[in-house]
Amino acid sequence: MNAPVDVSFFARAAKPITSYRKFWAHRFGPAKFLPTTREEMAQLGWDSCDVIVVTGDAYVDHPSFGMSVIGRVLEAQGFRVGIIAQPDWQSAEPFKALGKPNLFWGVTAGNMDSMINRYTADRKIRSDDAYTPGDVGGARPDRAAIVYSQRCREAFNDVPIVLGGIEGSLRRIAHYDYWSDKVRRSIVVDAKCDLLLYGNAERAIVEIAHRLAAKEPVQQITDVRGTAFVRRQGDESAQGWFEIDSTSVDTPGRVEAHPNPYLMVSEQAKANGATCAKDDEAQAVAAKAEAAGSPLAARAAVQPINFVANPTVRLKPPPRDKTVIRLPSYEQVKADPILYAHANRVLHLETNPGNARALVQAHGEGTTARDVWINPPPIPLTTAEMDHVFDLPYARSPHPRYADEQGSHEGATKIPAWEMIRFSVNIMRGCFGGCTFCSITEHEGRIIQSRSEESIIKEVEDIRDKVKGFTGTISDLGGPTANMYRLGCKTPEVEAACRKPSCVYPGICPNLHTDHGPLVKIYRRARGLKGIKKILIGSGLRYDLAVKSPEYVKELVQHHVGGYLKIAPEHTEQGPLSKMMKPGIGSYDRFKSMFEKFSAEAGKKQYLIPYFIAAHPGTRDEDMMNLAVWLKKNGFRADQVQTFYPSPMATATAMYHSGRNPLTRVRREMRDAQEESVDIVRGEKRRRLHKAFLRYHDPNNWPLLREALKAMGRADLIGNGKQHLIPTFQPVTDGSYQSARRKNSTPLAKAAPAGLNKGSAAAASSRAPQGSSKPPKGRLLTQHTGLPPRETGSGGANKPSQRRKPR
Repeated sequence: MNAPVDVSFFARAAKPITSYRKFWAHRFGPAKFLPTTREEMAQLGWDSCDVIVVTGDAYVDHPSFGMSVIGRVLEAQGFRVGIIAQPDWQSAEPFKALGKPNLFWGVTAGNMDSMINRYTADRKIRSDDAYTPGDVGGARPDRAAIVYSQRCREAFNDVPIVLGGIEGSLRRIAHYDYWSDKVRRSIVVDAKCDLLLYGNAERAIVEIAHRLAAKEPVQQITDVRGTAFVRRQGDESAQGWFEIDSTSVDTPGRVEAHPNPYLMVSEQAKANGATCAKDDEAQAVAAKAEAAGSPLAARAAVQPINFVANPTVRLKPPPRDKTVIRLPSYEQVKADPILYAHANRVLHLETNPGNARALVQAHGEGTTARDVWINPPPIPLTTAEMDHVFDLPYARSPHPRYADEQGSHEGATKIPAWEMIRFSVNIMRGCFGGCTFCSITEHEGRIIQSRSEESIIKEVEDIRDKVKGFTGTISDLGGPTANMYRLGCKTPEVEAACRKPSCVYPGICPNLHTDHGPLVKIYRRARGLKGIKKILIGSGLRYDLAVKSPEYVKELVQHHVGGYLKIAPEHTEQGPLSKMMKPGIGSYDRFKSMFEKFSAEAGKKQYLIPYFIAAHPGTRDEDMMNLAVWLKKNGFRADQVQTFYPSPMATATAMYHSGRNPLTRVRREMRDAQEESVDIVRGEKRRRLHKAFLRYHDPNNWPLLREALKAMGRADLIGNGKQHLIPTFQPVTDGSYQSARRKNSTPLAKAAPAGLNKGSAAAASSRAPQGSSKPPKGRLLTQHTGLPPRETGSGGANKPSQRRKPR
């Protein structure tokens, strides 16, 4: 049975984005590409743009690129939208290229946070950028959303700035900044934008555009869901709100006052800010009689006192739609990590669009004091609205300005991020997994928004018929998670009232639909289309959900796996898994058993590619050691490893900064085992050790691991047998490897690794390749996941060029 996608609370809670009367400029019709120059505007017959979108990504007109989605959605409303992509930020002149926007600037750092895009987890500068032609780094500034907003203000200071994108979403309140190792202010304050749109912003941007087009001042647009803005003290628009003080911890909860038994009902009601219904009725009768000129009017106005039994008066909480929670101020969370963890917990409890309340956080003191006001999250799009967004006339290609002389986007003009999604289809949004290290829930929300089957099939056919270079293989039918399509709560009322951060942790909620039938139907229909040879699933799989549907696992394994399938257990030990909100390794074992069974039935040799995280909050050195032992026992040798990356606003980042667990109530004095402090992996040496355990097979890591194992009292894992984790000897090879991200990989080292003497170093140098990619004799070549080397039939060592890369 399908989940009740379009009959839920959310489907009825907002004005459809297709119901607005179109702006007058719709007469120009849709553009093949949104204009990026004055010449392109002239070709479309435009004298100006109503909205100009500034983005840190190259302009790719595809529904996987945020600036294109926003641009096309606004175009469908009748607005003229221009794009300024990756401008030179050294001055304001490039921001004047399209002239002055009539309504507002739309600013985004791009599909990725600019700092995560620019720096590795070790804070090293990346040399590449998948969203830039030629994969060249440095095309956008650090903290691009702030820099672009400043330049827009310099270019035309009287034009409203509407900031959006994931960089803005993750910085909407005061947040820990990993790169500067301090708490920064809300980006609303630093960027000086008029409005910040967080999350998927189609609904908000459409309403704001029409209100600005109707000449409503941007300062008065304070009631749009999914927006944040600055309110000064004394702002009249803040009148009528009930404020809940949550600026401290260790305070008692709301205490309901005992009614005074000596007060009459009307007096009790007046004390609570209400009136007595009987008094209201009597006054209405008197007013009516007086208006009719009745001589009894005076007598009717005076009613005898009726003594009645005093009912139990229970104070009701104020209405949620007029309630705002005051978080600890920026100055407080900057100085106090415990208050930071508390603020993070409150924010994550107020993320369900069905019951979330507004939040407010003070920034500054005295004359500079202002409040950052955050409205409740946006109402998710219905299936019809999702179809509308994805069915818009995208060119599904980079802008022609990036093409080479042959009109191609290859080589120096290739945009890797576009290549990755060129033949893929996004079928849904959102994720209810709630993984603490992930930013999807903070940005897209945990309510799944699914497209219709017809819309998905239409896009597959468009790729087949219109996209240059298509060879018959769809690279992905997925989204943030491959198998959450049309999954949701069985009961709309429960869905709207739920405050759980995850629907699948610590176990799968009994109210959650786990039927994969609609997804199986789409898989079968899509692969049956004429001209479609293969449908692959490239998105990450939630395997604890998949095992609930053996039919889905069989369909996936036998028809939609190209030899390798990505899944993410992340760890094997319960300590770190509980801080990640991930299922135990037993779920992985059950899925692996089903995967191997159905692969064997199809006569295929296929492999799972599990991903693991090193140095996550809550991970002890012993946990990483046990993970390494598990990896060796199961024959995994990971060449590419992930180290925990503290992204702004994530729950795991709050753990990293505060050392406390905001998944439970935050107190200064911990009272039970549930409120334990969190083991934080800080410092280069310890982070390097955790990474070394994941790559236990790399000889470069053996000296460090030997030292650590001895210190941990586990020297029994050092030896030359199969039961040992690392050997006692140190080989002459340097153990270097080249990952898929070549520019960010460890090159073949000329210097000897730690632990080698001069003689060994000389031997290693003499045996290392000189000016060649041929590996040293005796080096075991492994696949990306540590699988055995492919048989090439050469009878000798496999050459790198002969190894087939995993898909």
